[in-house]
Amino acid sequence: MDIQFLGTGAGQPSKTRNVSSLALKLLDEINEVWLFDCGEGTQNRILETTIRPRKISKIFITHLHGDHIFGLPGFLSSRAFQANEEQTDLEIYGPQGIKSFVLTSLRVSGSRLPYRIHFHEFDQNSLGKILETDKFTVYVEELDHTIFCVGYRVMQKDLEGTLDAEKLKAAGVPFGPLFGKIKNGQDVVLEDGTEIKAADYISAPRPGKIITILGDTRQTNASVRLAVNADVLVHESTYGKGDEKIARSHGHSTNMQAAQVAAEAGAKRLLLNHISARFLSKDVSQLKKDAASIFENVHVVKDLEEVEV
Repeated sequence: MDIQFLGTGAGQPSKTRNVSSLALKLLDEINEVWLFDCGEGTQNRILETTIRPRKISKIFITHLHGDHIFGLPGFLSSRAFQANEEQTDLEIYGPQGIKSFVLTSLRVSGSRLPYRIHFHEFDQNSLGKILETDKFTVYVEELDHTIFCVGYRVMQKDLEGTLDAEKLKAAGVPFGPLFGKIKNGQDVVLEDGTEIKAADYISAPRPGKIITILGDTRQTNASVRLAVNADVLVHESTYGKGDEKIARSHGHSTNMQAAQVAAEAGAKRLLLNHISARFLSKDVSQLKKDAASIFENVHVVKDLEEVEV
């Protein structure tokens, strides 16, 4: 499980940062990639990665500001050109209005897609659990921005315990069908009458990962709730230390506020995203240093960076 950042800038692209988009790569888990936001130029950034557009099965939109959605029409159209690959449907989750934006863009441009898009829109009255599969659950909650904006909490379900093959061999269990039965939790009896209890050879279930990905927001308790015990918290950092007043007036957060959220939530790691173009390289280093005074395990991400969860 990895997160690859396709755009880490705030508001408009710069020479080093494109606008918002990141990919949650679940290739080992379910052979899919989930995209969060799709700012202008996202498809160009994807070309610089190993991501195959057909593997992107779901797109989650945090809000309808242009720097988070203007890349959708282009990406959806280009995804249709992968003629040598199977055409697969795609699901888009987002605030009410995302369906109208996408369909209007495709209709006005005369774009025809060889796959279906299934839209899942929500508003302030339809939040909470928006997706559940056999391996993942996704929750959404409203944040505090200048327009309706949400954050996502992706929870991987607990993983099955692993079979201790060496211990089984030492107990005299021959490799083969009996291993499969024990892995499935079935007790077995060997030819010599030895009873093998499956529970003695399977480790306890492992807790799944929790990934919290927030849209643009002022500091808010909703961010903390979404990030409780998260393995990774992706939080915007449009502004820096001392910029609290302007951050609030523009509906954004500072690096210090993001660090406070991570600390209060008990997150394991904080990734600062949505960086203003006014911050140069030396300033980015300071963003991290200042935030680390509140929450130590913090990192300022950059475009195309890939982070293992």
